[in-house]
Amino acid sequence: MGNSWCLLCGCVDQASIGIVERWGRFEKLAEPGLHFFNPLAGQCLAGILSTRISSLDVRIETKTKDNVFVQLLCSIQYRVVKENADDAFYELANPKEQIQAYVFDVARALVPRMTLDELFEQKGEVAKAVLEELEKVMGAYGYSIEHILMVDIVPDASVRKAMNEINAAQRLQLASVYKGEAEKVLQVKKAEADAEAKYLGGVGVARQRQAITDGLRENILNFSHKVEGTTAKEVMDLIMVTQYFDTIKDLGNSSKNTTVFIPHGPGHVRDVGEQIRNGLMEAASAQVTLE
Repeated sequence: MGNSWCLLCGCVDQASIGIVERWGRFEKLAEPGLHFFNPLAGQCLAGILSTRISSLDVRIETKTKDNVFVQLLCSIQYRVVKENADDAFYELANPKEQIQAYVFDVARALVPRMTLDELFEQKGEVAKAVLEELEKVMGAYGYSIEHILMVDIVPDASVRKAMNEINAAQRLQLASVYKGEAEKVLQVKKAEADAEAKYLGGVGVARQRQAITDGLRENILNFSHKVEGTTAKEVMDLIMVTQYFDTIKDLGNSSKNTTVFIPHGPGHVRDVGEQIRNGLMEAASAQVTLE
């Protein structure tokens, strides 16, 4: 889209505003459309300004309060105010340079009062301060500042590397803490499980021995009643001899054992019998105590 004018007429495009002069002096604003001029009276179309929103990217290099050099990429969106187009046309020769200068001035006055972390957290405050200053200054020249965006904050490469290393170290430290807590919980649970297993194992052994004791007692009583003239001691000796020979038989039939040394003799059988009798008496005594 182009703007065209001649000695007698001129065309102003849509979203634009024309500046009409008479003998080199501003006379009026020309709205979009076709306009006729009287060159004999010194009237002409001096220029045309676009009222569309324009964008200007400004890169600012400054340092923070903790002496870290950073680059700020700021995007300014501005436009010409239609009613004040004559001020924009006559007052400023290069509005982009004017906007850039004020952005530099505000940013370099505000950023050195912040640390790098604060700058990342409050970049919206920096953009707001720049917007307020530009609106106040550029409004007098016929320009409206629509938006200011703090697009990017780029610290020095060495600073970025150091920040990444710090972040990685903190995460590793946190991971170590979590790992230690997990190992602690695992050890505690393992100890609790071991204690519970030993307790249940002890209960099981106790019940097993009690069952063996009860079975032997019933066998002795039954045998004594059915065979007259036998005493409990004789029945116990007979059971022990039978169990003794059954044990030797099982050891001999086992395929995993080639040679087994077992003390053999009547005295050893008598010793085993005495141990079992003592165990029976202790179990009976413990049961009476519990009751």
